[in-house]
Amino acid sequence: MRFATYEQHGRSRLATVGHDGVLHPCPGRASLLDLIQAGPEALREAGDASLDVPRGPHVSQVRLSPPFRPPSVRDFVTFEEHVDGVRRSVDGIPGAPDAWYDAPTFYFTNPYAVIGPSDPVPVPPGCQALDFELEVAAVIGREGSDLTPEQARDHIVGYTIFNDWSARDLQSREMKVGLGPCKAKDTATTLGPYFVTADELEPYRDGDGFLRLALTAEINGEVVGKDLLSNMSWTFEEMTAYASRGTCVRPGDVLGSGTCGNGGCLAELWGVRGRQDPPPLKPGDTVTLTVEGIGSVSNTVVAGADPVPLPTARKRPRTRP
Repeated sequence: MRFATYEQHGRSRLATVGHDGVLHPCPGRASLLDLIQAGPEALREAGDASLDVPRGPHVSQVRLSPPFRPPSVRDFVTFEEHVDGVRRSVDGIPGAPDAWYDAPTFYFTNPYAVIGPSDPVPVPPGCQALDFELEVAAVIGREGSDLTPEQARDHIVGYTIFNDWSARDLQSREMKVGLGPCKAKDTATTLGPYFVTADELEPYRDGDGFLRLALTAEINGEVVGKDLLSNMSWTFEEMTAYASRGTCVRPGDVLGSGTCGNGGCLAELWGVRGRQDPPPLKPGDTVTLTVEGIGSVSNTVVAGADPVPLPTARKRPRTRP
């Protein structure tokens, strides 16, 4: 099944989405996150019940919200081609660092920054090099800890498109501190257009356990990137197992695949070409990301706020009590 959350008459509604794009409202007031946290059976029951109520509007007639508001968002980096390109862009060094091959690394990003599939994206304060990132996200449906990849298969309830908007100039400066990006990734993360249950994508699984989905990125209608999700170096089950190591993954947690290669973001192309071509995103630019079996999201960049001035670090006396 495919689920969407939409706004109508000032109210947020949950619906399943027919192959013709018609929305079938789910009865009751439960959100998608409520259903995910209630378990797979509750999700199936709500989806089945939606077919017994009057048809709703077409998706083109409403504003789609993020499918749900995740309690946590982990963003992995599983495409070697992306790591190589971005490293060339940021550090001028080809190839992925040796440590990248050891495990599917991730960072936690801001769940409060999640936006819908057509929402405007403000330029982060102080950013002069805005970028998109084409990813797919897995959604956790059952709590678990110290999972094996085989066990993790049953803990993934569905998937959605994930666009990790990135301020590359802020990111380059922040990561020199050694903690990873912060304000570079804090303004917007697109999820949508739909939440697709895991069984819908099983026909795309290849013999190695990867989902072979075609990925396409466009800026203002021009294709700038194309890849396959199956080019990731770890499966979502392996990523989930690693995320659960020594801790818990819980229903509603989002795990981003990391950015695909071959133009899945501008920074990779900048690294390969040795120049900012295409140029950084600016207000008025529209980024459209399409994932086979899931759909498309299309967000337009708008002007953002100016940064509020703050002082640089003060030299303080190292006195002791």
